[in-house]
Amino acid sequence: MSLRIAVAAPFLAAGSRSMPESSFVVDLSLDRDWFSPDQAKRLVDVATGEGLLSREDGELRPTFDPETVAVPDGFHPDESILQQRSVFETVLDRCLDHGIEKQTAVAGINKLQANLAVTIEAAAVLFAHKRGIDVRSEAETALEEL
Repeated sequence: MSLRIAVAAPFLAAGSRSMPESSFVVDLSLDRDWFSPDQAKRLVDVATGEGLLSREDGELRPTFDPETVAVPDGFHPDESILQQRSVFETVLDRCLDHGIEKQTAVAGINKLQANLAVTIEAAAVLFAHKRGIDVRSEAETALEEL
């Protein structure tokens, strides 16, 4: 969730759906003082890898509507969001973003994994898909990792 907030914040501030990577990095590092410039660049890589950002024509674009994200007062992302997350963690976060309680999601995913004898990633993708959450990119990533 905090990765989505960190990605949305520069676009919300700019009132734009695209911006040069350099402007994105300046917003996160110098304007907000959330990260160093190198860490902000790392965040771009992580967010792109997780399907939250796309690079098009030298511009960064969020793959979601930033207006649907609220940046809480006093928000400061933890540096842990700069680490690549597993497909399971990404799908779990997507479920939480859609209002599913963490305990409910984890229990449902574990049940699917046990009943279907599939990987945790496959169970998470199936759990989210059954609830109408678009996890196609995560499903593709899980398949690539096999």
